[in-house]
Amino acid sequence: MLAWFTLSDDSPAGEANRVLAELVQRLHDADLALAGAVQRNTDQGSDCACDMDLLVIGDEDQPIRISQSLGAGSTGCRLDSGALEVAAGRVAARMEGAQLVILPKFGKQEAIGRGFRNVIAMAIENDQPVLLHVPRQQRQAFDAFCGGMAQELQADQLEGWCHAQVVEQVT
Repeated sequence: MLAWFTLSDDSPAGEANRVLAELVQRLHDADLALAGAVQRNTDQGSDCACDMDLLVIGDEDQPIRISQSLGAGSTGCRLDSGALEVAAGRVAARMEGAQLVILPKFGKQEAIGRGFRNVIAMAIENDQPVLLHVPRQQRQAFDAFCGGMAQELQADQLEGWCHAQVVEQVT
């Protein structure tokens, strides 16, 4: 099962990351076996872009910096796609036995076949439920990827959906 959520356009920057990080903490506290990653953005001030780190669930003490500092006035993409691939590999290595896989998002890299796209496919192949954020800009690419087989959730439904997936695995 694959489920996704999108927040409203007026949500604060980084809200989806906060929603997922808090959810992962609650699910961890409920003793669910999780795999995946959450993104943590660190504000660097008004004239600097934030630092973006991925925290691999179960390996949070070794964050992976996925942003690059391109210098003042730069307009290019700050994502370090190589670091994102490293994070995806670390998540893939931790998926065995996980009851749920939670990923930060289906973003531009996933839309072009990179990033966490193979992790999503592996989880689905292994009957592991996957939950992730899909930004509005990537909705069409996500729909093409999953062929309409994903369930859309509201932010207040995420935890209930996760617990229901674990119950289904047990029964």
